[in-house]
Amino acid sequence: METVVEIIDENNIDERAKSVIKKAGDIIKNGGIVAFPTETVYGLGGDGLNPKSSKKIYEAKGRPSDNPLIVHVADMESIKKIVKEIPDAAYKLAEKYWPGPLTMIMNKSDAVPYETTGGLDTVAIRMPSNKIAAELIRCSGGYIAAPSANLSGRPSPTQAKYCIEDLDGRVDMIIDGGAVGIGLESTIIDLTSGTPMILRPGYITKENLADILGSVDVDKTILDATSKVAPKAPGMKYRHYAPKGDLTIVEGESSAVCDYINAELLKAKEEGKKCGVIATEETKALYNADVTKIAGRRDDEEEIARNLFTLLREFDDEDVDIMFSESFNDTGIGQAIMNRLLKAAGHKVVRV
Repeated sequence: METVVEIIDENNIDERAKSVIKKAGDIIKNGGIVAFPTETVYGLGGDGLNPKSSKKIYEAKGRPSDNPLIVHVADMESIKKIVKEIPDAAYKLAEKYWPGPLTMIMNKSDAVPYETTGGLDTVAIRMPSNKIAAELIRCSGGYIAAPSANLSGRPSPTQAKYCIEDLDGRVDMIIDGGAVGIGLESTIIDLTSGTPMILRPGYITKENLADILGSVDVDKTILDATSKVAPKAPGMKYRHYAPKGDLTIVEGESSAVCDYINAELLKAKEEGKKCGVIATEETKALYNADVTKIAGRRDDEEEIARNLFTLLREFDDEDVDIMFSESFNDTGIGQAIMNRLLKAAGHKVVRV
C-alpha cells in the first residue's frame, strides 16, 4: 500500500486543506484508514460503523482485537444513533469539556459493531477540539473509530513523523497537522454503572470531573500493577508506550534518586550500553547519562505531559539501550503522566 502524506495548518484551513480533508473523508467512507491530528495525540481513523474498517485499524497497528476503539464524533446529535441512551452525566460533562480531551463510555446501540468495541456492549465516545479532526469527522460520515496512530505498544505519536515511521505502507493517508497541543491521550470515564469511574487518566483530572459530577472513582489498576482487581476494559491490560530500550522509574527523595541513577548509569556504561535519563529542569545537570532528556519544570505538569511521548521516541531515534526516569506526582495531571510512564516501563519501579 502506498501511503499519501499531506500537510495542513490547523490555523489556516484554506480551500486546498478542505480538499485534502474531503479526500481523506472519502477514503474513510470507502473503508480505508487515515492518520490525523487531534489535540491529544495523532489518531488512526476508520469508519466506526463499518466492521471491516475496524479490522483494518487493528491489522495496521498490530493491535489486539479485544482492545476497544474510541468513536470520534463532531456533535452531540450524532451520539443518539450509537448509544441506547445518553446519561445525564454525559450531558453535564459535554457542556463543560466537549469538544476536548475527554472520552465517555456509554451503552452502545446496535449501530456500533462489536469489531469497534472490542466485543463489549459499551462504546467509548469523544469529540475532539482539533479543527482538522472535526472537519474530517464531518467529511467521513460522522463516526471515526480511532486509537492512537502508532504500532501497538509503541509511544503514541505527537508528531506526524512518528506516524510515518510506524505506519508508512500500512495506511492510506497521513495528515500532518504539526505537533499536538496536549501530548497525552484523553481521559476515559465510564458512565455505564453506579459511580462514574476513570479508566484512563488524562488532561481532564479526577478533580475536574468531580467538580461536575460529585463522586468519581478511579480504577484501581491505573497506578498499581499488583492490584488483583480485574481491569474494567480489556485494552487496559496491555503494555503501551514502550520505547525500544529498557526503562526503569526511580522513586524517592531527589538526592537519593540521583545517586541511584548515576550508579546504575556507571554500571551500564561499563557494559558498553548507551544510557538515557528523563530529568526535569531542576535536575538536568545532575546526571552522567549519554543522553539526558528534559521533561520540563516540576511546577508545570502540562509541559511534562506534552513532552513525554516525544522524549520516549527521541531515545529510540538515538539508539539508547537503558533509560531511567524520575517519578512524578500521582495526582492531577501527574496521575496521567505516571500512568503512561508505568506502562512504558512495564511497571518496573525502584524505590530508594
